Amino acid sequence: MSEHHHKETFVTKYIFSQDHKMISKQFLVTGMFMGIIAVLMSMLFRLQLAWPDTSFTIVEAFLGSHQTNGIMDPDIYLALVPSDGTIMVFFVLTAGLSGTFSNLLIPLQIGARDMASGFLNMISYWLFFLSSVVMVISLFVEAGPAAAGWTIYPPLSALPQAIPGSGAGMTLWLVSMAIFIASSLIGALNYIVTVLNLRTKGMHMTRLPLTMWAFFITAIIGVVSFPVLLSAALLLLFDRSFGTSFFLSDIFISGEVLHYQGGSPVLFEHLFWFLGHPEVYIVLLPALGITSEVISTNSRKPIFGYRAMILSIMAIAFLSTIVWGHHMFISGMNPFLGSVFTFTTLLIAIPSAVKAFNYLTTLWKGNLQLNPAMLFSIGLVSTFVTGGLTGLVLGDSALDINIHDTYFVVAHFHLVMGVSAIFGMYAGVYHWFPKMYGRMMNKALGYWHFWITIICAYGVFWPMHFIGLAGLPRRYYTNTEFPMFDDLADINVVITIFALVGGVAQLIFIANFFISMYRGPKATQNPWKSNTLEWTTPVEHIHGNWPGKIPEVHRWAYDYSKRVDPDDDDSDFLHGEDFVLQTTPLLEGEEPS
Repeated sequence: MSEHHHKETFVTKYIFSQDHKMISKQFLVTGMFMGIIAVLMSMLFRLQLAWPDTSFTIVEAFLGSHQTNGIMDPDIYLALVPSDGTIMVFFVLTAGLSGTFSNLLIPLQIGARDMASGFLNMISYWLFFLSSVVMVISLFVEAGPAAAGWTIYPPLSALPQAIPGSGAGMTLWLVSMAIFIASSLIGALNYIVTVLNLRTKGMHMTRLPLTMWAFFITAIIGVVSFPVLLSAALLLLFDRSFGTSFFLSDIFISGEVLHYQGGSPVLFEHLFWFLGHPEVYIVLLPALGITSEVISTNSRKPIFGYRAMILSIMAIAFLSTIVWGHHMFISGMNPFLGSVFTFTTLLIAIPSAVKAFNYLTTLWKGNLQLNPAMLFSIGLVSTFVTGGLTGLVLGDSALDINIHDTYFVVAHFHLVMGVSAIFGMYAGVYHWFPKMYGRMMNKALGYWHFWITIICAYGVFWPMHFIGLAGLPRRYYTNTEFPMFDDLADINVVITIFALVGGVAQLIFIANFFISMYRGPKATQNPWKSNTLEWTTPVEHIHGNWPGKIPEVHRWAYDYSKRVDPDDDDSDFLHGEDFVLQTTPLLEGEEPS
């Protein structure tokens, strides 16, 4: 297949495109739009937590009938928190990482013309777009959005009459998630088939960049775990609409005894968290894969422990499916079962530590190029380690009981999953923006974006650990009714100030992104002097990625700073440059890495 292709209309090129490069841009821009909605929500409820009895014009403007004189109503607070979490986890991080970079990079880095099925790839995006639209519509129903927490535990989620947020907003939430899961499953199967079957000549599995391993294993996790959440959502719809009792039993509302018998809300917890914890790694593994590529490229060094990194990705994927019970230590589970989940949870720290140490060892004595992508990758390593350390506390059933459902939990998962994944996404955008749009982003704005964001991220979530240790519960509309928490009010104000500044700072990225798309300096073919196949394609996008024949691969992806004498750092580079494209044949007598 060459660059010659049938003439495309605006609709077939930009809307119903089957080109993986265009679909990746659609995922990214849609995810950014959803991210703006989620950040706005978080800023609104942070205002409520810091100044609970203060009137705000912005609250009056955005919340309409769900506020009184500029003060947020309790019901809408309970709805904003889960809606923010749902949108960030599924519609921003999953779309911004797997949706964007799996689509962009899998064909380019394995040497394929496109995905195995361009049509299914298009269907995957449009199902994602439809699920996003339904989720946004759920925010505007009269009774309010879903308000049963982002985990939607029954009975609040199963009984439409329970609270205002249990009505139409909850039903639309479930419909949106069912469509989202269909999109994710179609996409994941496409990624798996593409990696297994469409690699170019010479691209053995052990020559794949770590980004490919991360996306490939992430897709497998999704295929294993997403159907479980789909079954939970469908059974919950049956309980809501058809009078079944999968998750309900012995329910009383306003003195009325409801007819439900025999169900168990704990069953729903098991089904939800069987996806819920793997979802952490569905979000995080792509970010870690991107970080591996960015750190190696910008350290001008081979990635340390390539095979160990692959094994750690596989170990994380397997262990992520047998640790879900650590979210349920206070659900009344058998203490022996709790000890089993404690063991498997602490076990997952080992492959996670392997990745962290290998990143640090790759950075050690490297020729560091501290561009914005590299800074966000180093920032990811920082938040991954600091957030992971608090996971050791929450993974121990005896310690978790004291801080379960406090702000300690919020701080932990926001650092280790939220901030780390967002940093990986930003690193990927800054690094592959030239490949997506043929232009360079503004480096100075990238530096401002990074430093404000990381300072504000730690300014929000570092103090949050301490108010959690002090016992402050999460999800409360206000803490003014509890005198024992009065001394923590000022810390909540500090957290909110950092959150507001950090939220506004994302406008720097948005402005940089869209202005650079049209006015940024034109990119060269390989601006970062990287080794992987995507940098051998023309700057101008063509159908089929490469004109003429697909290039053949002769080496792994990390031959950086390869010298004539490997033991002498002052000897000449073996190929005259400190990077060697994967398409470069081995020299006579050259040892393969």
